[in-house]
Amino acid sequence: MVLALSRASLCRSLPQGTVCLPNVRTYANTPPGQQSPFKIQNVKSSATPKNKKAFSRKNRIGAFRSMNPSQLTVPVLQPRSSLSMPSFKPELMTENMIGQVVAFNQTPNDPIKYFGTPKNMLLEFRLLSQRCSVIRNITILTAEELNSAASEPSHKTRYVLTGPSGCGKSFLLLQAVQYCLAKEWIVIYIPRAKTMVNSTTTHVYDLRTQTYLQPNYAQQTLRRILEVNSANLQTLTMRDGLSYDRRSFSSGTTLAQLASAGSKDPAISSVVLETLLTELCRQSKIPVLLAVDDFQSIYNQKTSYRDPHFSAIRPYHLAIPRFILEFASGKRSFPKGAIIGALTAADPAFPVTNELMDELGVPGVHPRSPYSKRSKILQEYARGLRNLPVPTEFSPREAASVFETWMRDNALTAPANDELFLAKYTESAGNPKAFVWQGILGTLEGAAPVVNESTSWPQLREGRI
Repeated sequence: MVLALSRASLCRSLPQGTVCLPNVRTYANTPPGQQSPFKIQNVKSSATPKNKKAFSRKNRIGAFRSMNPSQLTVPVLQPRSSLSMPSFKPELMTENMIGQVVAFNQTPNDPIKYFGTPKNMLLEFRLLSQRCSVIRNITILTAEELNSAASEPSHKTRYVLTGPSGCGKSFLLLQAVQYCLAKEWIVIYIPRAKTMVNSTTTHVYDLRTQTYLQPNYAQQTLRRILEVNSANLQTLTMRDGLSYDRRSFSSGTTLAQLASAGSKDPAISSVVLETLLTELCRQSKIPVLLAVDDFQSIYNQKTSYRDPHFSAIRPYHLAIPRFILEFASGKRSFPKGAIIGALTAADPAFPVTNELMDELGVPGVHPRSPYSKRSKILQEYARGLRNLPVPTEFSPREAASVFETWMRDNALTAPANDELFLAKYTESAGNPKAFVWQGILGTLEGAAPVVNESTSWPQLREGRI
């Protein structure tokens, strides 16, 4: 038998008084005064952080963050005065207001502050001195549907906003959120649903529900729901008690206290979120709106999450996406309220699936046939969804109001006139996103100064041209 002894055990086995020398490879040392034949060079590969940063900046949209007011010493950089426009109110949702720009005022329970917005919308709000949007025909139609949903179960009002990229689906969804919040609804708004399935939060398997819980995401969701709907949740109580992980909540506990406890402890956040949704399904006092942007991301057959065998996890095996799928399919329902989702057609990681396109009756980017691959489970979750198409173009009246708003906010470097408006409206084909980003904001690139014989160098140097 051969025994493998460690160096420490060998040293202990030597007779007393024997010196155990350290393991030093003296043959590899360079003699004094000589240069080592082995030279280690710093190899700069293409995967260095600097190159990665430069590569990511190639087509990245700027953050447009405001500078510190103490640094704005130049008069042209002084903070602008806020735009003057009417506030977004349910009373203004009339046909006479179509084409008017209204402002989203900051309130203590501001959904934009706590829930957030899609990235492009966030950047627009950073550029403008006042957060605002334009009232369109589809805005009035959506408000009428929400008025009807205030007295009907949510399984009867399940809409999906569809349309080409940049037509204004996310803005319409935000208008629906603001409208319901002003009508004192309970609002659950998820502006970036792909964060639930792109493996950016922790997940753990739960034997009780046989799904993968997302404790950190559930904790954040509870905190946001509580901040926006604290007043309404204070008036609702639990019908049944809850005991989980050495925490107990008796019947009669307010939903605000329940959500507050879950928002502070990720160990119980998933169970608390499930209990909160269950209690909201039992009460018929206050309508509930569940609004989800990037709605198609939870209908893909695979997510970016992986199980212990490194196989892709299905969206209906994740706890929070499964809740949304159950409400979207009508398997769960609020006694009063509505479910509204918005598709994002420009996300190649999570495209619009065949199951959604078949149910909504919308054409896809690629042709599909009855033999195209489909999931029976996702078809079941998509059954009953109704299509609410968003107009692909601004009407001239709506575009003129948006153009005037940006003009009054000093976003145009070119002279503002009818020719410029018609040029940008034509170039963008009326598409709302293209009209703002490629049209109006495209003028920030500026044109070269006209130099003639009377132009002097001081004028060019001081920028007086």
